[in-house]
Amino acid sequence: MHNELRANIIIIGGSVGGCAAALSAAKLGKRVIMTEETAWIGGQLTSQAVPPDEHKWIEQFGCTKTYREFRNRVRDYYRRNYPLTADMRKIDNLNPGNGWVSHLAHEPKAALAVLEEMLTPYTSSGKITILREYRPIDAETAQDTVISVTVENVRSKHKLRLTGTYFLDATECGDVLPLAGVEYVTGAEARSETGELHAPEESIPQDMQPITHVFAVDYIQGEDYTIEKPEQYEFWKEYQAPFLQHKQLSWCVPDAHTGGLKEFTMFRTEELWGLWDYRRIIDQSLYEAGAYEGDIVLVNWPQNDYWLGSIIDVSEEERIKHLEGAKQLSLSLLYWLQTEAPRLDGGKGYPGIRLRNDVLGTDDGLALYPYIRESRRIKAQFTVTENHINAIIRGDKGIERFNDSVGVGSYRIDLHPTTVTNTFFYTESYPFEIPLGSLLPVRVKNLLPACKNIGTTHITNGCFRVHPVEWNIGESAGFLAAFAFKKGVLPADVRNDSELLKEFQLLLEQQGVELSWPELGAI
Repeated sequence: MHNELRANIIIIGGSVGGCAAALSAAKLGKRVIMTEETAWIGGQLTSQAVPPDEHKWIEQFGCTKTYREFRNRVRDYYRRNYPLTADMRKIDNLNPGNGWVSHLAHEPKAALAVLEEMLTPYTSSGKITILREYRPIDAETAQDTVISVTVENVRSKHKLRLTGTYFLDATECGDVLPLAGVEYVTGAEARSETGELHAPEESIPQDMQPITHVFAVDYIQGEDYTIEKPEQYEFWKEYQAPFLQHKQLSWCVPDAHTGGLKEFTMFRTEELWGLWDYRRIIDQSLYEAGAYEGDIVLVNWPQNDYWLGSIIDVSEEERIKHLEGAKQLSLSLLYWLQTEAPRLDGGKGYPGIRLRNDVLGTDDGLALYPYIRESRRIKAQFTVTENHINAIIRGDKGIERFNDSVGVGSYRIDLHPTTVTNTFFYTESYPFEIPLGSLLPVRVKNLLPACKNIGTTHITNGCFRVHPVEWNIGESAGFLAAFAFKKGVLPADVRNDSELLKEFQLLLEQQGVELSWPELGAI
């Protein structure tokens, strides 16, 4: 037997988009239930341990008001709780880790604390109920409408039937879509389906971007923190993908211009980019002397991208195999760094690299959940293709404008090596708008995507998957559900009725959601 809970809006998945959706719906007075498969809400920012990938204008414009609030609160969290130097406390755009991947490279636990704080007024009042460590296992539908979603506790196996007026899928892999019979696609669509220059001739549903199991380390010179040799180490030590000119674990080269671990760099567009400070989340030089024994780094490097198979729409045996394979790859990379990585002095290994399981709240030192770059995607009333974004294809036509825009984003089209064809694709894009049509399924009336599962293609997902875009998607989906609830209409009606659309877009702007870009060049 299982219990039943009801709310106006049910959000399955406590991802970045799920949290933003819960906030926006609660702001408009709606009762929300949000579930989360892990112990940490926040998805990419927390349980997956990925510092925010953002565009170069992020400090000035190009995100929602609440995403900017989140960023400001993270910086305030460090000023209030960390022993920053006096000079660092004065810096407005503080970057706690000084990582070059982000203007705000910070600890997952800091992001978690800030998200919990932002949700507190609504969890305290009962507007938002969060069910941690619950995953969806079933859904009931009738007449193109979702009636309920059943979730199960990952530990106790206790089941809850959740009913509501609107359902949002904010899971990392689009897990509600198959349960509710929502039409969706996975992997690479055929060129005939999307009209995209870089799409394959035939669709390849299992050809998805790799997952990565992130881990955290610091480096204590002169100490030995070598882990036990991973079970699959010999395989990964010798593994070389057919598209690489080097073995998987050695996707880096020594650089004589720096010392210690900072000598490790990776090739990127014929330049050398430092790996140690790539996703560094604590730069010890920004804090009072003695506060840290060393920098703290999140290892989400090219070397631990796992592309040997997908975890979506495969058997449970296959899924577990690839999840474990991704973990073994990451642990093998760590062991290789500790024991065999070449040093400039002619030696091998850095045994002082210490696995920091406390940073990620796990026993094994790996993130609670793998980094998911590509989800199931709804078959939408409007699908964004590379023809709307790719700067080379668009030429001087500039930014594609949508009259039903519900937000903005900006990121280059960036596809990591895929799981079937090992295709990787990297090109300039224009900043983009998020059309409301991409949030609307072709048939199901009361379910909305709120994560990386909107109407994009395999190619355009490569720029819609980043943190501020996912936040905007979730926030706008939450507002849309609350607005439709208040008006007594369906979400699709908002797009199809010009007056409703105008009213909804005005609401978004009043809530701090930017709907359009100034004229900008490609990135």
